[in-house]
Amino acid sequence: MSHHLDSELARQDPRLDISDVYVFRGTIGTVLVMNVDPMSGYHGFHPEGLYEFKLDFDGDGVEDITFVFTFDEADADGRQRWVLRRLDGVEARDRDVVGTVLVTGSTGDIRVDDDIIVRAWAGHAADPFYIEGAVVTAVKTAIATGTPVALDGFVPEEAANIFAGTDVGAIVLELADEVLQAGTVALWGVTVLATDHGGWRQINRCAQPLVNTLFDLEDAELGIDFNATQPRNDRALYGPEIVRGTAAVVGAMGTAEDPQAYAERVRDTLFPDVLRYEIGTDAHFGRERRNGRGLTEPTPEVMFELVLGTPTPMGLRAASAAPRAEFPYLAAPLTGRTRSVPSST
Repeated sequence: MSHHLDSELARQDPRLDISDVYVFRGTIGTVLVMNVDPMSGYHGFHPEGLYEFKLDFDGDGVEDITFVFTFDEADADGRQRWVLRRLDGVEARDRDVVGTVLVTGSTGDIRVDDDIIVRAWAGHAADPFYIEGAVVTAVKTAIATGTPVALDGFVPEEAANIFAGTDVGAIVLELADEVLQAGTVALWGVTVLATDHGGWRQINRCAQPLVNTLFDLEDAELGIDFNATQPRNDRALYGPEIVRGTAAVVGAMGTAEDPQAYAERVRDTLFPDVLRYEIGTDAHFGRERRNGRGLTEPTPEVMFELVLGTPTPMGLRAASAAPRAEFPYLAAPLTGRTRSVPSST
Protein backbone atom coordinates (compact mmCIF):
# COMPACT_ATOMS: atom_id res chain seq x y z
CA MET A 1 0.00 0.00 0.00
CA SER A 2 1.07 3.61 -0.47
CA HIS A 3 -0.78 5.34 2.33
CA HIS A 4 -3.97 3.36 1.82
CA LEU A 5 -5.72 2.78 5.17
CA ASP A 6 -2.58 3.80 7.05
CA SER A 7 -4.13 5.10 10.27
CA GLU A 8 -6.90 4.14 12.65
CA LEU A 9 -8.74 7.43 12.21
CA ALA A 10 -8.58 7.17 8.43
CA ARG A 11 -9.88 3.60 8.54
CA GLN A 12 -12.89 4.83 10.48
CA ASP A 13 -13.92 7.08 7.60
CA PRO A 14 -12.36 6.34 4.20
CA ARG A 15 -13.47 9.73 2.87
CA LEU A 16 -10.57 11.22 4.86
CA ASP A 17 -8.02 8.53 4.07
CA ILE A 18 -5.39 9.89 1.66
CA SER A 19 -3.92 7.09 -0.41
CA ASP A 20 -1.54 9.11 -2.59
CA VAL A 21 -0.45 12.60 -3.58
CA TYR A 22 1.06 13.54 -6.96
CA VAL A 23 2.62 16.65 -8.50
CA PHE A 24 3.66 16.88 -12.15
CA ARG A 25 3.61 19.01 -15.28
CA GLY A 26 0.21 19.32 -16.95
CA THR A 27 -0.89 20.98 -20.17
CA ILE A 28 -1.09 24.52 -18.74
CA GLY A 29 0.94 24.32 -15.53
CA THR A 30 1.51 22.38 -12.32
CA VAL A 31 -0.91 19.59 -11.42
CA LEU A 32 -1.67 18.64 -7.81
CA VAL A 33 -3.57 15.42 -7.13
CA MET A 34 -4.92 14.04 -3.87
CA ASN A 35 -6.56 10.60 -3.86
CA VAL A 36 -8.76 9.44 -0.98
CA ASP A 37 -11.22 6.64 -0.23
CA PRO A 38 -8.96 3.81 -1.53
CA MET A 39 -10.42 0.59 -2.94
CA SER A 40 -13.79 2.33 -3.36
CA GLY A 41 -13.95 5.96 -4.45
CA TYR A 42 -17.71 5.96 -4.02
CA HIS A 43 -18.14 7.20 -0.46
CA GLY A 44 -17.90 10.81 -1.55
CA PHE A 45 -16.09 13.58 0.33
CA HIS A 46 -16.65 14.49 3.97
CA PRO A 47 -18.89 17.59 4.26
CA GLU A 48 -17.29 18.56 7.58
CA GLY A 49 -13.73 18.06 6.42
CA LEU A 50 -10.98 20.08 4.77
CA TYR A 51 -8.90 18.69 1.91
CA GLU A 52 -5.69 20.69 1.84
CA PHE A 53 -2.80 20.98 -0.61
CA LYS A 54 0.10 22.44 1.40
CA LEU A 55 2.89 24.25 -0.50
CA ASP A 56 6.22 25.31 1.01
CA PHE A 57 8.53 27.52 -1.05
CA ASP A 58 11.45 28.18 1.30
CA GLY A 59 12.28 24.65 2.47
CA ASP A 60 11.41 25.05 6.15
CA GLY A 61 8.65 22.42 6.19
CA VAL A 62 6.01 25.07 6.90
CA GLU A 63 3.29 25.84 4.38
CA ASP A 64 3.37 29.20 2.61
CA ILE A 65 0.24 28.59 0.53
CA THR A 66 -2.70 26.29 1.22
CA PHE A 67 -5.27 25.38 -1.42
CA VAL A 68 -8.27 23.93 0.40
CA PHE A 69 -11.34 22.13 -0.93
CA THR A 70 -14.56 21.90 1.09
CA PHE A 71 -17.65 19.90 0.12
CA ASP A 72 -21.37 20.10 0.79
CA GLU A 73 -23.61 17.16 1.57
CA ALA A 74 -24.46 15.05 -1.45
CA ASP A 75 -27.67 15.71 -3.33
CA ALA A 76 -30.15 13.04 -4.42
CA ASP A 77 -27.92 12.11 -7.36
CA GLY A 78 -24.85 11.73 -5.15
CA ARG A 79 -23.19 14.92 -6.45
CA GLN A 80 -21.49 17.31 -4.04
CA ARG A 81 -20.93 21.02 -4.42
CA TRP A 82 -17.37 22.08 -3.63
CA VAL A 83 -15.45 25.31 -3.05
CA LEU A 84 -11.74 25.85 -3.69
CA ARG A 85 -10.05 28.56 -1.61
CA ARG A 86 -6.50 29.90 -1.35
CA LEU A 87 -4.74 31.03 1.84
CA ASP A 88 -1.33 32.70 1.92
CA GLY A 89 1.41 33.33 4.49
CA VAL A 90 0.40 32.93 8.12
CA GLU A 91 -3.20 32.43 7.02
CA ALA A 92 -2.11 29.26 5.21
CA ARG A 93 -1.70 27.72 8.66
CA ASP A 94 -4.97 29.01 10.12
CA ARG A 95 -7.94 26.75 9.39
CA ASP A 96 -10.43 29.30 10.66
CA VAL A 97 -9.51 31.83 7.96
CA VAL A 98 -11.83 31.90 4.95
CA GLY A 99 -9.22 32.90 2.40
CA THR A 100 -9.91 33.74 -1.24
CA VAL A 101 -12.45 31.72 -3.21
CA LEU A 102 -10.91 30.71 -6.55
CA VAL A 103 -13.58 28.53 -8.12
CA THR A 104 -16.66 26.48 -7.21
CA GLY A 105 -18.27 23.45 -8.79
CA SER A 106 -19.82 20.02 -8.34
CA THR A 107 -18.23 16.59 -8.32
CA GLY A 108 -17.74 15.25 -11.82
CA ASP A 109 -17.48 18.68 -13.46
CA ILE A 110 -14.34 20.44 -14.65
CA ARG A 111 -14.31 24.04 -13.48
CA VAL A 112 -12.06 26.88 -14.64
CA ASP A 113 -11.63 30.30 -13.05
CA ASP A 114 -12.36 33.52 -14.93
CA ASP A 115 -8.70 34.12 -15.76
CA ILE A 116 -8.28 30.54 -17.07
CA ILE A 117 -5.28 29.95 -14.82
CA VAL A 118 -6.89 27.56 -12.32
CA ARG A 119 -8.61 24.30 -13.21
CA ALA A 120 -10.25 22.06 -10.62
CA TRP A 121 -12.10 18.76 -10.55
CA ALA A 122 -13.26 16.26 -7.92
CA GLY A 123 -14.88 12.87 -8.39
CA HIS A 124 -14.05 9.21 -8.62
CA ALA A 125 -11.33 7.74 -10.83
CA ALA A 126 -9.25 4.62 -11.33
CA ASP A 127 -6.51 4.25 -8.73
CA PRO A 128 -3.18 4.89 -10.52
CA PHE A 129 -1.13 3.31 -7.71
CA TYR A 130 0.10 -0.24 -8.19
CA ILE A 131 1.96 -2.64 -5.92
CA GLU A 132 2.55 -6.36 -5.48
CA GLY A 133 1.17 -7.63 -2.18
CA ALA A 134 3.70 -10.39 -1.50
CA VAL A 135 6.64 -8.08 -2.16
CA VAL A 136 5.49 -5.21 0.05
CA THR A 137 4.67 -7.63 2.87
CA ALA A 138 8.13 -9.17 2.63
CA VAL A 139 9.79 -5.75 2.66
CA LYS A 140 7.75 -4.54 5.63
CA THR A 141 8.59 -7.71 7.55
CA ALA A 142 12.30 -7.39 6.80
CA ILE A 143 12.39 -3.78 8.02
CA ALA A 144 10.43 -4.59 11.18
CA THR A 145 12.56 -7.61 12.10
CA GLY A 146 15.97 -6.59 10.76
CA THR A 147 16.20 -9.65 8.55
CA PRO A 148 16.80 -10.17 4.81
CA VAL A 149 13.81 -9.86 2.50
CA ALA A 150 12.32 -13.33 2.05
CA LEU A 151 10.89 -13.74 -1.46
CA ASP A 152 11.86 -17.35 -2.16
CA GLY A 153 8.32 -18.31 -3.15
CA PHE A 154 7.59 -15.20 -5.19
CA VAL A 155 7.12 -15.74 -8.93
CA PRO A 156 7.43 -12.41 -10.81
CA GLU A 157 5.47 -13.80 -13.76
CA GLU A 158 2.50 -14.26 -11.42
CA ALA A 159 2.74 -10.81 -9.86
CA ALA A 160 -0.59 -9.14 -9.15
CA ASN A 161 -1.44 -5.55 -8.35
CA ILE A 162 -3.50 -5.62 -5.16
CA PHE A 163 -5.28 -2.42 -6.27
CA ALA A 164 -6.11 -3.66 -9.76
CA GLY A 165 -9.61 -2.69 -10.82
CA THR A 166 -10.21 -0.37 -7.86
CA ASP A 167 -11.19 3.27 -7.73
CA VAL A 168 -10.46 6.27 -5.53
CA GLY A 169 -12.03 9.60 -4.76
CA ALA A 170 -9.80 12.19 -6.42
CA ILE A 171 -9.21 15.92 -6.22
CA VAL A 172 -7.23 17.46 -9.07
CA LEU A 173 -5.99 21.04 -9.23
CA GLU A 174 -3.96 22.54 -12.09
CA LEU A 175 -2.28 25.91 -11.65
CA ALA A 176 -0.88 27.88 -14.58
CA ASP A 177 2.77 28.86 -14.31
CA GLU A 178 1.95 32.47 -13.39
CA VAL A 179 0.14 31.26 -10.24
CA LEU A 180 3.16 29.60 -8.61
CA GLN A 181 5.98 31.33 -10.50
CA ALA A 182 9.35 29.63 -11.04
CA GLY A 183 11.33 27.75 -8.43
CA THR A 184 11.00 24.63 -6.31
CA VAL A 185 7.95 23.82 -4.22
CA ALA A 186 7.45 21.20 -1.52
CA LEU A 187 3.98 19.61 -1.46
CA TRP A 188 2.03 17.50 0.98
CA GLY A 189 -1.66 16.70 1.29
CA VAL A 190 -3.75 16.83 4.47
CA THR A 191 -7.28 15.93 5.50
CA VAL A 192 -8.80 17.62 8.53
CA LEU A 193 -12.10 17.16 10.35
CA ALA A 194 -14.09 19.64 12.42
CA THR A 195 -14.41 18.57 16.06
CA ASP A 196 -17.52 18.62 18.22
CA HIS A 197 -15.95 21.10 20.65
CA GLY A 198 -14.72 23.50 17.96
CA GLY A 199 -11.45 23.56 16.12
CA TRP A 200 -9.96 20.97 13.82
CA ARG A 201 -8.34 17.55 14.03
CA GLN A 202 -5.79 16.49 11.42
CA ILE A 203 -6.73 13.01 10.24
CA ASN A 204 -4.25 12.11 7.51
CA ARG A 205 -1.24 13.53 5.68
CA CYS A 206 0.63 12.17 2.70
CA ALA A 207 3.52 13.10 0.40
CA GLN A 208 6.07 10.43 -0.56
CA PRO A 209 4.62 6.94 -1.02
CA LEU A 210 4.95 4.19 1.59
CA VAL A 211 6.83 6.12 4.29
CA ASN A 212 4.36 5.38 7.08
CA THR A 213 3.49 1.99 5.61
CA LEU A 214 7.04 0.64 5.55
CA PHE A 215 8.07 1.98 8.95
CA ASP A 216 4.73 2.04 10.83
CA LEU A 217 5.26 5.43 12.45
CA GLU A 218 2.37 5.15 14.88
CA ASP A 219 2.37 4.03 18.50
CA ALA A 220 -0.67 4.90 20.59
CA GLU A 221 1.09 3.99 23.85
CA LEU A 222 3.95 6.36 23.08
CA GLY A 223 1.65 9.02 21.70
CA ILE A 224 3.26 8.86 18.25
CA ASP A 225 0.96 9.58 15.30
CA PHE A 226 2.62 10.40 12.00
CA ASN A 227 -0.65 11.55 10.46
CA ALA A 228 -1.32 14.11 13.18
CA THR A 229 2.04 15.90 12.93
CA GLN A 230 3.78 18.31 10.55
CA PRO A 231 6.66 17.75 8.10
CA ARG A 232 8.93 20.21 9.92
CA ASN A 233 8.97 17.82 12.92
CA ASP A 234 9.57 14.59 11.01
CA ARG A 235 13.29 14.27 11.55
CA ALA A 236 13.06 14.79 15.30
CA LEU A 237 10.00 12.61 15.85
CA TYR A 238 10.55 9.76 13.41
CA GLY A 239 14.18 9.97 12.33
CA PRO A 240 15.39 7.50 14.99
CA GLU A 241 12.93 4.83 13.79
CA ILE A 242 13.94 5.32 10.16
CA VAL A 243 17.60 4.95 11.09
CA ARG A 244 16.99 1.93 13.31
CA GLY A 245 14.90 0.03 10.77
CA THR A 246 17.05 0.88 7.77
CA ALA A 247 20.37 0.12 9.48
CA ALA A 248 19.07 -3.22 10.71
CA VAL A 249 17.76 -4.41 7.36
CA VAL A 250 20.70 -3.28 5.21
CA GLY A 251 23.03 -4.74 7.81
CA ALA A 252 21.25 -8.09 7.61
CA MET A 253 21.26 -8.01 3.81
CA GLY A 254 24.83 -6.75 3.48
CA THR A 255 23.80 -4.01 1.05
CA ALA A 256 25.66 -1.13 2.73
CA GLU A 257 29.28 -0.95 3.80
CA ASP A 258 28.33 1.28 6.74
CA PRO A 259 24.68 0.53 7.68
CA GLN A 260 24.43 3.37 10.19
CA ALA A 261 25.72 6.02 7.79
CA TYR A 262 23.52 4.64 5.00
CA ALA A 263 20.46 4.72 7.28
CA GLU A 264 21.15 8.34 8.18
CA ARG A 265 21.24 9.25 4.48
CA VAL A 266 17.90 7.50 4.00
CA ARG A 267 16.47 9.49 6.91
CA ASP A 268 17.68 12.73 5.35
CA THR A 269 16.20 11.72 2.00
CA LEU A 270 12.79 10.92 3.45
CA PHE A 271 12.44 13.81 5.90
CA PRO A 272 10.76 16.15 5.90
CA ASP A 273 8.13 14.04 4.17
CA VAL A 274 7.25 16.25 1.20
CA LEU A 275 7.26 15.97 -2.58
CA ARG A 276 9.73 18.49 -3.99
CA TYR A 277 9.08 19.69 -7.51
CA GLU A 278 10.66 22.27 -9.80
CA ILE A 279 7.88 24.28 -11.41
CA GLY A 280 7.66 23.84 -15.17
CA THR A 281 9.67 20.60 -15.45
CA ASP A 282 8.88 16.95 -16.09
CA ALA A 283 8.23 14.91 -12.95
CA HIS A 284 10.55 12.06 -12.04
CA PHE A 285 10.44 9.99 -8.87
CA GLY A 286 13.64 7.96 -8.68
CA ARG A 287 16.16 6.78 -6.12
CA GLU A 288 18.89 9.21 -7.11
CA ARG A 289 16.74 12.08 -8.38
CA ARG A 290 13.30 13.11 -7.23
CA ASN A 291 11.26 15.81 -8.88
CA GLY A 292 7.58 15.53 -8.09
CA ARG A 293 5.70 12.33 -8.78
CA GLY A 294 3.94 11.27 -11.98
CA LEU A 295 0.88 9.07 -12.18
CA THR A 296 2.57 6.04 -13.78
CA GLU A 297 5.94 5.82 -12.02
CA PRO A 298 6.91 2.56 -10.19
CA THR A 299 7.31 4.37 -6.89
CA PRO A 300 7.19 1.26 -4.64
CA GLU A 301 10.29 -0.13 -6.34
CA VAL A 302 12.03 3.21 -5.83
CA MET A 303 11.19 3.18 -2.12
CA PHE A 304 12.20 -0.45 -1.69
CA GLU A 305 15.58 0.16 -3.31
CA LEU A 306 16.17 3.29 -1.27
CA VAL A 307 15.50 1.62 2.08
CA LEU A 308 16.98 -1.82 1.31
CA GLY A 309 20.01 -0.62 -0.63
CA THR A 310 19.29 -2.99 -3.49
CA PRO A 311 16.68 -3.29 -6.29
CA THR A 312 13.56 -5.27 -5.39
CA PRO A 313 11.39 -5.64 -8.53
CA MET A 314 7.67 -6.24 -8.18
CA GLY A 315 7.09 -7.84 -11.57
CA LEU A 316 4.46 -5.21 -12.43
CA ARG A 317 4.46 -2.76 -15.32
CA ALA A 318 1.56 -0.42 -14.74
CA ALA A 319 -1.77 0.16 -13.04
CA SER A 320 -5.11 -1.07 -14.33
CA ALA A 321 -5.79 1.93 -16.54
CA ALA A 322 -3.60 4.47 -18.31
CA PRO A 323 -4.08 8.13 -17.34
CA ARG A 324 -5.74 10.58 -19.68
CA ALA A 325 -3.63 13.05 -21.65
CA GLU A 326 -5.89 15.97 -20.72
CA PHE A 327 -7.21 17.40 -17.47
CA PRO A 328 -8.14 15.85 -15.02
CA TYR A 329 -5.53 13.30 -16.18
CA LEU A 330 -6.60 10.40 -13.95
CA ALA A 331 -8.19 7.47 -15.75
CA ALA A 332 -11.96 7.10 -15.67
CA PRO A 333 -13.35 4.90 -12.87
CA LEU A 334 -13.25 1.16 -13.42
CA THR A 335 -16.19 -0.02 -11.32
CA GLY A 336 -19.88 0.73 -11.35
CA ARG A 337 -20.43 0.73 -7.62
CA THR A 338 -23.13 2.92 -6.18
CA ARG A 339 -22.32 5.58 -3.64
CA SER A 340 -22.63 4.80 0.06
CA VAL A 341 -21.79 7.08 2.97
CA PRO A 342 -19.99 5.72 6.06
CA SER A 343 -20.67 6.98 9.53
CA SER A 344 -18.72 10.12 10.33
CA THR A 345 -15.39 9.95 12.16
